[in-house]
Amino acid sequence: MVDTRVPRRHLLGATGSAAISQLMRQRVLLAFDFDGTLAPIVATPDLAHVPVEMAAHLSALAAQCPVAVVTGRSMADVCPRLGFEPAFVVGNHGAEGLGWSVQGRSLQTMREKAELLAPALVAAGVQFEDKGLSLALHYRQARNPGAALGAIESYLADLPDDLASYAGKCVMNVVLRDAPDKGDAVVELLKRSGCDTVFFVGDDSNDEPVFELAPATWLTARIGESTDITTAMFYLSRQAQMLPLLAHLRRALTSAASSFKVAAETGIGGAF
Repeated sequence: MVDTRVPRRHLLGATGSAAISQLMRQRVLLAFDFDGTLAPIVATPDLAHVPVEMAAHLSALAAQCPVAVVTGRSMADVCPRLGFEPAFVVGNHGAEGLGWSVQGRSLQTMREKAELLAPALVAAGVQFEDKGLSLALHYRQARNPGAALGAIESYLADLPDDLASYAGKCVMNVVLRDAPDKGDAVVELLKRSGCDTVFFVGDDSNDEPVFELAPATWLTARIGESTDITTAMFYLSRQAQMLPLLAHLRRALTSAASSFKVAAETGIGGAF
């Protein structure tokens, strides 16, 4: 039996290109993660931004259909890094930006604990980030990743019951257990956008809730190796392939619009 969690089809291959062309003939919400997807992974979080050429493609797409950025960062942090204006921005792994009531009292306990353990965390090369509705402990710059993870493990000991932690790429996230995730956010964005379907690309564990709930009518892709365990439908090998992907989306959207115009003028081809 084929493991459906392993995407074996490249999004820019023949099958992926055909799927994109078909999808863009509908009213589609284009949704993207930020770090590692729209923005290359960098040494420290404060250096991340969308490259200028990619931002130009995204701006052109946003003029034709709804574009959403769904990120683990806070909205205040990510918006100045985009270089274009999406229709929607959702932060804190899905918890921020959609008007949901999210209570985070136990996060204050963990903030105070971070202050108490700050010397040990800093010595281990761990950077603590407070994002309001979630916390993150980054260790990409740690000289000894094992020691950094040990310091993080000590910090997470006796985590309050209403909080949860999970690992990402050189980061440990602390979130409210009952807070909306990215999957919840994308479903809500689809409703608010008035679109028929979703195109979503991400690269990390916090994007899996989107992949897991996506029906066959959506198109999802994860950036990484083709053998990575994921429920995404397609894959891109590396973040740099986002640039040709965005260019391809623009071409597919233009082609679909042209076909629709011809069908409307001639009465041939039916509805899209």
